[in-house]
Amino acid sequence: MNEQDARSLLEIADDELVLGWRDSEWTGIAPFLEEDVAFSSIAQNEIGHARALYELVAREHGTTADELAFDRAPDTYRCTQLVELRLMEWEKTIARHYLYETADGLRLERLKESSDPEIAGLAAKIDREEAYHRIHAQMWFDRLQNEPRFTAALQDLWLLAQAVVPDDLRPQFAARMGLSTESGSEPQSRTEHTAEFPELWEEMTVVRRSQPAGTRW
Repeated sequence: MNEQDARSLLEIADDELVLGWRDSEWTGIAPFLEEDVAFSSIAQNEIGHARALYELVAREHGTTADELAFDRAPDTYRCTQLVELRLMEWEKTIARHYLYETADGLRLERLKESSDPEIAGLAAKIDREEAYHRIHAQMWFDRLQNEPRFTAALQDLWLLAQAVVPDDLRPQFAARMGLSTESGSEPQSRTEHTAEFPELWEEMTVVRRSQPAGTRW
């Protein structure tokens, strides 16, 4: 694995970890019982995918998946701002879900073509599991596509969503979404975080940080 591959996998792992955390916040408060189960399952999948990706990168860097996930400083994470937002309005969560899963599908299609068989194999495994996420997102899109609050949420989040995929995939992402990449400004860099991210990082890492260095879990 070259350094560029490791950097790309770390970005995706950070996205999956943080989005899994945000999706888990709907457990117990979703508008339907079925969605309590669905979003809990999706959150588990995302965090599981993050772990698998971290493990590949960790071997290259001589560290562990847990250290990559929880022991880094907040400003070293490379997740997109889209996944950092705490969206407690259902239409906004579904808009992010639909945008992210569409973008992630494009990302995985590319990873499955990697010349590194380990990366390609993991991407194929993740993609099989992510197919459920895309079906779930499409179901909700079909249900809400004519609702003004949902369509407004899609537009509001579109600029942030473009940062999920590499630059050269953005036109394809826009075409798949039926939206334009002409937004008046550039998508946010992965080195820039929302004001919500430090609090999220505190929540994610509090148990890990509460234990003495070297604690075995």
